[in-house]
Amino acid sequence: MLYLPIIIALFSLVFAGFLIRQIKRMSSGTGKMLAVSGYIREGAMSYLKRQSKTIGIVAVFLFLILWFSLGISTGVGFLIGALFSGVAGFIGMLVSTRTNVKVAEAAKGGLAPALNLAFKGGAVTGFLVVGLGLLAVSGFYSIISDLKPLIALGFGASLISVFARLGGGIYTKAADVGADLVGKIEKGIPEDDPRNPAVIADQVGDNVGDCAGMAADVFETYVVTLVAAILLGVLLFPGQIAAVMLPLYLGGVGILSSILASFLVKLGKNKNIMAALYKGLLGASLLAAFGFIWVAKNSAQALGISFWQIYLPAITGLMVAGGMFLITDYFTSKKYKPVRDIAKASETGHATNIIEGLSVGMKATTLPVLLICLGILISFGVGGMQGLAISVVSMLSLAGMIVALDSYGPITDNASGIAEMSGLPDNIREVTDSLDAVGNTTKAVTKAYAIASAGLAALVLFAAYTQEIQNLGVKALFSLGDYKIIIGLFLGGLLPYLFASYAMTAVSKAASQVVSEVRRQFKEISGLMEGTAKPEYGKCVDIVTRSALKEMLIPALIPVLTPILVGFILGPEALGGLLIGSIITGVFVAISMTSGGAAWDNAKKYIEDGNLGGKGSFAHQAAVTGDTVGDPYKDTAGPAINPMIKVLNIVALLIVSFLV
Repeated sequence: MLYLPIIIALFSLVFAGFLIRQIKRMSSGTGKMLAVSGYIREGAMSYLKRQSKTIGIVAVFLFLILWFSLGISTGVGFLIGALFSGVAGFIGMLVSTRTNVKVAEAAKGGLAPALNLAFKGGAVTGFLVVGLGLLAVSGFYSIISDLKPLIALGFGASLISVFARLGGGIYTKAADVGADLVGKIEKGIPEDDPRNPAVIADQVGDNVGDCAGMAADVFETYVVTLVAAILLGVLLFPGQIAAVMLPLYLGGVGILSSILASFLVKLGKNKNIMAALYKGLLGASLLAAFGFIWVAKNSAQALGISFWQIYLPAITGLMVAGGMFLITDYFTSKKYKPVRDIAKASETGHATNIIEGLSVGMKATTLPVLLICLGILISFGVGGMQGLAISVVSMLSLAGMIVALDSYGPITDNASGIAEMSGLPDNIREVTDSLDAVGNTTKAVTKAYAIASAGLAALVLFAAYTQEIQNLGVKALFSLGDYKIIIGLFLGGLLPYLFASYAMTAVSKAASQVVSEVRRQFKEISGLMEGTAKPEYGKCVDIVTRSALKEMLIPALIPVLTPILVGFILGPEALGGLLIGSIITGVFVAISMTSGGAAWDNAKKYIEDGNLGGKGSFAHQAAVTGDTVGDPYKDTAGPAINPMIKVLNIVALLIVSFLV
């Protein structure tokens, strides 16, 4: 029966190809619009090619290690996971950089056609991610029918995701910070002003960070969740093929539901962009809930458990996904109190803006964590650890629609930038700016979704780790009375902070170089400020490219080496403590950073809309500082913690047989 998930995966890829064909038919505008879009595409392609070479060296090295230690099939699984993850991000980024200018051109016809095209561009990445993910897992397992290589496949996807999230995040935020500090604060020019030497690097960063990075992030979470659920199912229901098919069927239903629901994303009479996007998400959730009935009935009968032990956890996963969207929207949208509180605090200065922003980020962890706890309570209470795995797979089954909403963000951001830099009329820029404003919120809520699903997926991986230890004949009691477990908990709790600090420092170093370069150009290039001379855009692009590739290596190796050292020095119990400690603090740090950073960003935009003095006011200057601080929070350190905690767990699963 593995042919059915494979067919659905291929259908998802065909649908993505259909969308690409539709996008290609749309006009790309003329003149300066094409030139600006070309700069962005060239910069993004250049970075990803150089990044691929760097990652390729690491991947080949790890492939050889896995081959000689665990067998050729395990090494091949690692390469497949890495390759598919890279392909998903690369093609998605390529489509994004070609759609942005088309959206700017479509804006000449109004809001509806521009929204329709921007969403289609994002949907290409979304359906590539889930199609390649389901194809990789179901196709590879149908060939090898072995779990260890499947775990290695997840490892390959996760490792690429760490590099993509870190490298892309360092790139985009170093450019963004440099552009803001000199352009907005020192020179008082708009964000996407063509006179700013860092503006192209900033636009490129939106694609390599938010599009390619997010695609790799959700791809690896999707793949790892499927692998963990299959592994746990096989351990709990030995010899039952239904335990393998259950997560694959759930994923397949989610893909079909998301494809059907994508046709619901249409602008209504009230011209509410967010409502149009949420119609697609709500439609996908309802269709998936209906489709899960068939999956639950067939799987329950085959596994000898009740219908509700499968269906209720599946519905719980959908509810947690929806809840994360609503909660994060409240903490990051300009419409609500948290963002407006940050904006209000900006009136009294930079320091009060920072204090309020940090407070909002910390507070933003409360409701998501309570929601996650409720999801665990229901799914585990009804179906045990298998119920939790089902809940997480259900949550990730909507990944196609979720990534579509996220990738919509960089497309509209670029479209707005192209409109600004090309000098398009105000009515067109109003359309692109409206799309971009919603894109900031969609990027924030999808990051929260990714973090919650990553935390729950890591718990499933930990359960598989403990089950694997028991199957190897060792009774490992993870008791707080064991000092090794206490040490492991502390070390695990430390890792997200250490990891995030490296990422933040990398952004700071690169941004400082960008600031110096932008200042140099304004000082040395005669006529630059007057608009009669052209900036040297390539200088800033080269700075952030080199910095991102250099600075991403050390933090990316932390989750690979740490479990190996702890496992072999302190044993499997301490390693178990490390895994739990990293999951707990990782979820808190990641949610706090991503929600707080997005709230800072939208507080600035709230003021730019004409509130509290508007652009150029003292409050606006303070808000720009807050946004600058929040940039590496929400787009570099916070999101990169997702794959980090899963790499820790996957490496633990790969080495567990050597520890006992």
